Amino acid sequence: MGTFEQLPRWEQRFRAARFTLPAWAKEAPERCVFVSDRTGTAQVYFWDRSLGEVRQVTDQPSGARHCAVESSGQAVWWFADTDGDEFGQWMRQPLDGGPAAPAAPGTGKSWPSGLAMGLAGHTLLGCSTEEGTSIHLVRPGGETRDLYRHKEAAYAVDLSRALDLAVIAHSEHGDLWDLGVRVLDLRGAPVADVATGGEGLEAIGFAPVLGDSRLLLLHHLDDRWEPVIVDPHSGEQSDISLRLPGDLQVEWCAGGSALLIQQDHQARSQLYRYDLTARQLTELPVSSGTIEHARARPDGDVWLLRSSSAQPPQLTSLASAPGFPAGLLPPESVAAQDLWADGPGGPVHALVSLPPGAAGPCPAVFLLHGGPDEHDQDAFDPVVAAWVDHGFAVVRVNYRGSTGYGPAWTEALRQAVGLTELEDVAAVRSLAVEQGLVDPGRLVLAGWSWGGYLTLLGLGTQPLDWAVGLAGAPVADSAAAYRDSMEEIRALDRSLFGGTPDEVPDRYRAASPSTYLGSVRSPVLVMAAANDARCPPGQIEAYAKALSERGVPCAYHLTDDGHSTTSADNRVALFRRQLEFAMTHLRPVRPPAGQAV
Repeated sequence: MGTFEQLPRWEQRFRAARFTLPAWAKEAPERCVFVSDRTGTAQVYFWDRSLGEVRQVTDQPSGARHCAVESSGQAVWWFADTDGDEFGQWMRQPLDGGPAAPAAPGTGKSWPSGLAMGLAGHTLLGCSTEEGTSIHLVRPGGETRDLYRHKEAAYAVDLSRALDLAVIAHSEHGDLWDLGVRVLDLRGAPVADVATGGEGLEAIGFAPVLGDSRLLLLHHLDDRWEPVIVDPHSGEQSDISLRLPGDLQVEWCAGGSALLIQQDHQARSQLYRYDLTARQLTELPVSSGTIEHARARPDGDVWLLRSSSAQPPQLTSLASAPGFPAGLLPPESVAAQDLWADGPGGPVHALVSLPPGAAGPCPAVFLLHGGPDEHDQDAFDPVVAAWVDHGFAVVRVNYRGSTGYGPAWTEALRQAVGLTELEDVAAVRSLAVEQGLVDPGRLVLAGWSWGGYLTLLGLGTQPLDWAVGLAGAPVADSAAAYRDSMEEIRALDRSLFGGTPDEVPDRYRAASPSTYLGSVRSPVLVMAAANDARCPPGQIEAYAKALSERGVPCAYHLTDDGHSTTSADNRVALFRRQLEFAMTHLRPVRPPAGQAV
């Protein structure tokens, strides 16, 4: 491998350092932590803005993806798992020297289920195992107190500034998509089960003011998400009607007198400030594209991580520049255009990225997002840019089940899991062919995680529509995947399907790619990860073997990663493998003139 500048543009985008929006210590906001792969593998970093110092905290062979900083700024927490399997424990690393040690040794190993840093070294910690979920109060020194236990999934959300209340989200009623919200005192006694009159409650957190117990939540009314503030002691409720379409992310501003509102709608973001006293919404100046994360600073500023399909992510602010040491920026790519198709459930939105100077129908990759309750955004993606560099159009479909189009659009996928989403993909495919954007004989169906699952399902249920399939970390057999996956994923499946495979076998069978394996005609590359606790590799390998035995060209590739790779080397290798497979099984594809690939 040559220097960064000597690499092909597509590879530069994969190898340029990625980073998360820094999180700061509540009582020392100049002391921050973030995750970056600047060394080639995702690790945790400490950033002291006052000293201009950046220090690497972790050096995990399989990377580290989760971190937080104590309110004093004197120690960093990070999650240590084994080879990316997501099962492990939180470690505490003092920043003034000394080794990392288990942050809450009494809790043992688990899957992470929420973490909230409180004042004075207190932490609310959620742990999930095969037996269920436990929520703990961790005191200075690692002493733990159990606050909550249940066999169903639950999540630690926040501690009040006065350290007298904790809020959790739970699925005691058995539906992970419709969580309940409970406020506890710090002995674990219930204070309130929050009810707002809306649906789909999401707890955000307590007011950032000592002695202020107001709790901020989101709920949906009339197919819109709206903020609501509740006093857990009195039950007094303050409704806020913003009437903004799409999905919202909200948080308190410093002092608790205003809210920071991020609106994600139709694949793009906008930012607002809502004054709680004047009940006034003010739009904040942000360039078009996607805000990946935004947070209100204690000094009144706002930091945000923003990108677009053409422009790489940048950490910016509404006031003074943060001075973040981002490192080398990857090359820009092409802008995405919007495409709206008439689908069976209503208009379906897609983003289309075309090679520069493309003339006539292009070979195309229909790149399906994961989640399922996520959405493709007008955001920078090295995978999209790499396909474009190699002469492919890329089509990203926000099918039913996606966020960003209102709660009803998200919930609609439960009508017929998998098949609902593919109806929308088919509608976009037909329109893209009709408009001459894509070549119907050279279409690749691809995706990772839920997108990989939809890829396999689409190859079996729409066999004449796709020339090649690229399925990464997919569910190939819905019932087998349920038996072998982590408990949180099993809980999600029970919510989506309405029960276990034993209780509703027909629903699992109808949604399973293995049911339609006999109809698959197109060559398919199936990629799995040995340490994947979400989409376990055994059922993926069995599907690939069965497909090969039928004579369908099928390549099976197993990595030593978890569900998501933290290594730039592995991401580059995975894309190369997918590109080679697609090029082998499609008619020749010419990169755009002048493109160095």
